[in-house]
Formats: sequence, C-alpha cells, structure tokens
Amino acid sequence: MECWSDVLTRIPPIRIVAEVGQAVPGVYGWLGLCGGYALMMLFAPVRRALVDGLHCLRRYQRIWITFAVLGFGYFVFQFVTFTPIRNWADLELSQITSLPQWAWPTLSEIWRETLLPALEGVAGIFDNATTTYPLSVIAAVLMILNWRGLHAALLRALRKRYGFWGYLVYLILLLSALASLLKPIVFWRLPEWSGLMPAAGLLRISATVDATAFIFEYLLGVYIQVYLITVCLAWTKGVSFEEGELFRFAMRRFSYVLEWAGIVVAVSTLIVRLPLLLAYFTNIPGVLDYLPIARVLMSGLIIAFCSVQISLALHNETLIEAMRAHVHFVQTNVGRLAWFLVICGIHFYGIIVCDAILRGAIADRLGALLLWKLAFACLRGVVTGWLLASWVCLFRQCETGRIHQEKWIQY
Repeated sequence: MECWSDVLTRIPPIRIVAEVGQAVPGVYGWLGLCGGYALMMLFAPVRRALVDGLHCLRRYQRIWITFAVLGFGYFVFQFVTFTPIRNWADLELSQITSLPQWAWPTLSEIWRETLLPALEGVAGIFDNATTTYPLSVIAAVLMILNWRGLHAALLRALRKRYGFWGYLVYLILLLSALASLLKPIVFWRLPEWSGLMPAAGLLRISATVDATAFIFEYLLGVYIQVYLITVCLAWTKGVSFEEGELFRFAMRRFSYVLEWAGIVVAVSTLIVRLPLLLAYFTNIPGVLDYLPIARVLMSGLIIAFCSVQISLALHNETLIEAMRAHVHFVQTNVGRLAWFLVICGIHFYGIIVCDAILRGAIADRLGALLLWKLAFACLRGVVTGWLLASWVCLFRQCETGRIHQEKWIQY
C-alpha cells in the first residue's frame, strides 16, 4: 500500500511552495468564515437551546445514531442497486492515497444541486428528517408481529382517537406496510417477470407498489421523529423511562400527529407522487421538470407550519388547536424562529456542499466513496440529531416563558 510519505516525495519542493502561496488567500477566507460562524453561534438568541441540544445529544446518543443508521442504510441500498462493481479491487480503500491527484470541483460547479437538498434538510427537522427505506421493510415485519406491543398500541390509540375512522386509518397503514414488504420483491423479480406481461404493465405495477409503500415509509419516519422528540422531552424534564413504555407512549402521541401527517401525505401525493404515477399510465410531457418545484412547495409548506408537529406530539390537542398555537408561537417568537431556521440552513447547506464536493472528487473510486458515505451518514446524523434536540429545547423554552430566564438543564 502506498503511504503518504511516498506520495509527497514525488512532488517537487518548488511546486509545494507555489501551491502554498496560492492557498494563502484561501486560508484567510477560511479564517474569516470560521470566525463569522463562531460569532454567529456565540451571539445568536437561540444559543441556549443549541447548547441544551448538544447536552441532550451527548446524553442520548441514540438520537444521532438512529439518523446515521437509516441514512447509511439507504445509501447501501442505492450503492448495491445502481453501482456496477466489476471486481473487488474497485472497493480497495488504498484509493485514498491518490488524494493529491483528485480533481476537486468548485462551489460554482455544484451549488445548484445543493440548494434543494439543504432546504429539504431544514424542513425535515419539523416533519421527517430521514429516509426509512430499505430498513422500513424490517419495521413492517416488526409492526405486523406486534414487536414490543406497538401494533396493539397503535390500534388502541387509533380507536380511541378517531373512533370508527381509526379502523380506516389502520387499514391504510396495514396495506401500505404490506406494500413496503412487497416492494423489494417486486423490484428484485421484475426482470424475470418480463415474459409474463408487457414491460409497460410491469412498470405500472411497480410504480403503484412504490407509491403505496411511500405512505408507510413516510409515516414510519414520522413515528421515529415523534419517538426521538419524546426522548428529548424526557431529558428536558429530567425523568427516566423504560424503553418499551416510551415506544408505546410515542405511538400514542403519534396518533395525534397523524392528523397533520395525513395532510402532508395528501399534499405530497397530489403534487409529487401522483403525477409520477400517472406518467406510467398516460403521457404527461415534462413530468420530471416540475418535480423540483413540487419539492420546494412541500418544504415551504412544512416550514410554514413548523411547530404543528411538535405541538401535536407534546400536547393532547386537535389539529385546529395546534394550528392556533402555531400562529401564536410564530407571532411571539418570530425572531428566534428565524434565527433557528437560518442556523439550520447554514449547517445543512455546509454538510451537503461537502458531500457534493467529495463525491465529485471521488468520481469512480468506489472504495473511497463507501468510506466517505459512512462518514457522511454519521456527520449528517449528528447534525440532524443536534438540531432536532435543539428544536425541542427551543420550543419548550418559548412556550413555558423561559426565554429570558434560561438555566442549564441538569441531568
């Protein structure tokens, strides 16, 4: 394996001096950027919530680990499905030793592809911060098998919360969970079924299964978010909990959040999923061209009603009451909310820019890509978990009148 010293000895000293000289302006730019970031974090009005979020993340590391595992699981699925591996040499980590020869893209080359993912990352803090597929398949099996009594807890909560309509919601959840189980089987066997029916028919079936499974995958992500919110809530109150009881408590809270999640699913299906599905049945010109606009609209909707989910998760209230509480929350805390959104945007944009630059530099070095994606999943998990915990702390501080009397949370 080639070592760093061998690489450096092949670089002429005059070249090293020249490259260092060219990098000096960049060094000052980075110092200014880091100094500005430090000043913003030190004097932001939401700094106490951000510090409390760090303490919560240190106490309950499952918050960031959950996001990291789900994010890396989705990358592994994409990697195995879409990345051609010719031989095991493609996965050698020794590819990293060629780092000085990598072609690094500039920010002007990748900034267009980073804005929308950063916006969706910010929106995810207030809705669903991670993709659950393909681990949603395991979750569907566990739900059907009534793991830790969650299936029974869900059915009881829906029946008590919505009465007869709760059974309809339960049926939709059950059907979407079954679709989530069928989804990998359909995509796996799709090429072998090509002789049974026309390719267009197979694509329609797979698209229908995927659209149905999306409901369970999204609601699973919402439930995970509600569970993590309850973990943060337990930390802010300084109470201990038994794991199984907290899972079931989060399921009861999830039944209240379902009202808002149902609206998000309906709007997302109408403007994002349905056009893509109909494109398999009829000719819809330029259907993919409208997808970025639809994603922006969905993110804007979630951010515009950012406190509705957490309000429903923390209080036994109706959707109308949560909407009224949201209006009051925004009116009384618009400054702090704006600061929090800006800080979320800066952090998500920063990590997504790093991801885009590294992916561009790595190119077809699959071993280096696998290593970076593992690191990126952990990095994004930490940032997402920290901001979610900070959001819970900020919401609690604002609604309990502790804005000007912040104290360290003891645990």
